[in-house]
Amino acid sequence: MPRFRPFPGIRYDLARVNLGDVISPPYDVIDDRERARLAARSPYNAVLVDLPVDEGGEDRYAVANRLFSSWQAEGVLVRDGRPTFTVYRMSYRDDAGVPRHTTGVIGALDLRPSGADILPHEETTPKARSDRLDLLRACRANLSAIWGLSLAKGLTDLLPVDADPVADVDDDEGVRHTVWIVDRPEVCDAIAAAVTVQPVVIADGHHRYETCLTYLAERERSDGRAGDATATLAYVVELVEDELTVRAIHRLLNGLPPGFDLVAALEPWFEPAGPPPAGVPVTAAMIDAGALCAVLPSGEVLLRPRPDALADARDLDSARLDVALASLPAHEVTFQHGPDNIRRAVETGEAQAGVLLRPASVAQIEATAHGGERMPPKTTFFHPKLRTGLVFRDLGVRPTEGEGGARAARHAAPRAGSK
Repeated sequence: MPRFRPFPGIRYDLARVNLGDVISPPYDVIDDRERARLAARSPYNAVLVDLPVDEGGEDRYAVANRLFSSWQAEGVLVRDGRPTFTVYRMSYRDDAGVPRHTTGVIGALDLRPSGADILPHEETTPKARSDRLDLLRACRANLSAIWGLSLAKGLTDLLPVDADPVADVDDDEGVRHTVWIVDRPEVCDAIAAAVTVQPVVIADGHHRYETCLTYLAERERSDGRAGDATATLAYVVELVEDELTVRAIHRLLNGLPPGFDLVAALEPWFEPAGPPPAGVPVTAAMIDAGALCAVLPSGEVLLRPRPDALADARDLDSARLDVALASLPAHEVTFQHGPDNIRRAVETGEAQAGVLLRPASVAQIEATAHGGERMPPKTTFFHPKLRTGLVFRDLGVRPTEGEGGARAARHAAPRAGSK
C-alpha cells in the first residue's frame, strides 16, 4: 500500500498576509480574466507561481521559480519546524441548499505506477503534460495537491477538527475553507497508518500524478538525487457519501452536419421523453425521469436510456452516451460542468448542442475502484475544488545550491493535535 506521511510544509506567514487574498482555485479552471483578478488581490497570490506567465523577457517557469524562491527568502513563505499534516475542510451548501462539508488531510503520498494500490478512477484524455513538468523542473516543489479518495474506513474520525483552526476564510463562491495543522507524532502516525492500509483512488489530478512519476524518473536518471520527489502532495478524503459531493461533467457537440437531428440520431439508444417539467431544476427532472437531457437551440429534451440497446454499456451516463455518440457522423466533443454553462454555449452558438448527464454516485465510484476498472474520461466533477496555496511541498533538490531555501519557522497559531 502507498505510504502517506507528514512533511515540513511551506506555508504563508499569516502575520504577513491574509490567507483569503493568496489562495487560488486549481490552475486548470482559471481563465485569463480570473487569473488577472487573483493576481490583483496580492503580489503573493499562489496563482502567480502555479499559473505563471512570461514577464519582461523572462519565461514563465523562470518567473515561477524566482517568485517562489523570493517569497521564501522574504519570509512571506515559511517552513514548518517539523513534519506536519494539514487537515482541510471545505464547508458549503449543495444544489438543494443543504449544508455540507468535505474534510480531508494533506500529506505526502508515495508515487507508484497505477495498479493495485494507486487507482485512477477514470480514463484520462490526451493532454500535454509539458507545462506541469516544466513547472516541476523549475520550482522543484509540489505547488498544488492531487485529490485522493481513501478506501480506509474511519479516516475522517482521526482528523482533529475540534481545536481552533489556524485559518478560516470564505471564498467568492460560497465555500468556507478551514485549516488545522497537525504535528503531534501519535496523531500523525494514526492518520498515516489509516491511509496506508488501503488503496487510494485518484479523484482529481490524474495528469499531475503522472507528471510527478515522469519527473521522479528524470531525477533518478540524471543524478540519482530523487530527494522527496518519490512522493507528491495529496489531499486524501475518506470515500464516504457524507464527505463528498460529486457532480456530472456534461458534453458539448460541434462539427455535426448542418440541421442535424440529434434527438432522432440518438433514438436507437435513448427514448425521447419530452421537455423537463417547467419550474423544476433540470438536474432534479433528470433524476426523477431516469434520463439524460439534450440541450438544443430549439429547447431541451429528456432522453431516457433504452436498457436493451445499452445492455453492454457500464451503468454510467458517460458510458451510455459514449456508445451512442460513436454512431454519429464525425464530430467534436468537449467537456463542461454546470447546466447553465451548457445552455450558454448552445445559445451563443459556441456549440451546436449539449447533453447533460447525471452524476456518478459515491457507490459507483467505490465499486469501480474495488473492481479495478476505470470510468470513461470526464465522468466526475468533485465539488468544491481545492484551493492552492494552503501548503506547498519542497522536493528536496534545488536547481542551484541554496536557491529558494525557506527559513524554518514556528506558527504562533494553535495547531490541532499539538501539545
